[in-house]
Amino acid sequence: MTSTLITNIGELSTSDPDQRVLTDAAVVLEGERISWIGPAAGAPAADTVHDAEGRAGLPGWVDSHTHLVFAGDRTAEFEARMAGAEYRAGGIAVTTEATRAAGDYELTRLLLGRAAEAAAGGTTYLETKTGYGLDVEHEARSARIAAGVVDEVTYLGAHLVPAGIDADAYTELVCGPMLDAVRPYVQWADVFCERGAFTPDQSRAVLTACRDAGLGLRVHGNQLGPGEGAALAVEFGAASVDHVNHLSDADIDALAGSWSGWDPSGWGPARAEEAEPAGPADAPGRGTVATCLPACDLSTRQPFPPARRLLDAGVQLALASNCNPGTSYTTSMAFCVTTAVLQMGLSVQEAVRAATYGGALSLGREAGTDADGRRAVGSLAVGHRADLQLLNAPSATHLAYRPGIPLTGAVWRAGVRLS
Repeated sequence: MTSTLITNIGELSTSDPDQRVLTDAAVVLEGERISWIGPAAGAPAADTVHDAEGRAGLPGWVDSHTHLVFAGDRTAEFEARMAGAEYRAGGIAVTTEATRAAGDYELTRLLLGRAAEAAAGGTTYLETKTGYGLDVEHEARSARIAAGVVDEVTYLGAHLVPAGIDADAYTELVCGPMLDAVRPYVQWADVFCERGAFTPDQSRAVLTACRDAGLGLRVHGNQLGPGEGAALAVEFGAASVDHVNHLSDADIDALAGSWSGWDPSGWGPARAEEAEPAGPADAPGRGTVATCLPACDLSTRQPFPPARRLLDAGVQLALASNCNPGTSYTTSMAFCVTTAVLQMGLSVQEAVRAATYGGALSLGREAGTDADGRRAVGSLAVGHRADLQLLNAPSATHLAYRPGIPLTGAVWRAGVRLS
């Protein structure tokens, strides 16, 4: 097993529960794991040495919310929205038509290209959803293709009710034959609980069926206005509620209460490969992560989520790209971090943590070391997976200080250098 010493790191952000920021640091990668972290002057020998030359180091981004399995283009919709048209959930239907028409080879090629683009920008752990098939055959196909490319797959048959189909009948399809067809390929289930998509009662039926099928739960909620998405997520012990633009005081209190008793210093139990995704039911004190999608909010001109209030209330926060063709066609997690700092009131370290450890927490992958073989991602510690990026800058602050500049200089995923 070969080892690599990355030394002379000017600033190293670990994104661990202690949120350490080390200076003049070094990291040793051994196989797929981190075997040592500490002062550069005390670093052990390794088979190869990479001199960071004072650059900043941080964990690879964990993008916990994307929609990457699609074909087609929605430029016209974007232009109309920029001219003042209101965003509505129905645009999903345009992508559904193009995705159904594309062959397996084309969908796989497009997905691989988007995943490679994300990796080049520092993303080392990637979730994606189905949701542009919206029938049994094409949802199962999307899940199968996604499972061969990304790290975690989420079933989102409950993305939109296709035109001409009764909403309750379609909900039954999502909860029955469609769920059975995708189940071999997915770890999670999601529902778009929003006006123009699925009602709270329909969302509750989807969440119940998917929970009973052994899937971890996620919710699209509170994006287009006040609603029951966040409350449903807490009620069902969902791992995350995503968007969260319009939260009431009661929603924030419920999300904060879901973390009561959680001890981040314990890192929580690791998720075994064959087990269900971690969540409040199997990790005492673990609550529902609030996932913010700032690139989407810019594109749809929605108000940003109350990230500062959520953090101050004790809610665990994640940032994700929401890469999709209609409202957030970007894989750049650095852009999301920049926007969170400049527009949402987060510090650089808070935003970096949300885009690394926060995403891992929402996927149940924040824990696990040598003892169980299920290595944690999203943070840098001995025994965790060797996912690391170096910036062409002396500190992470440059992500916001120099907005729009591609700063990712080198990326390692599971100990393998990607760029």
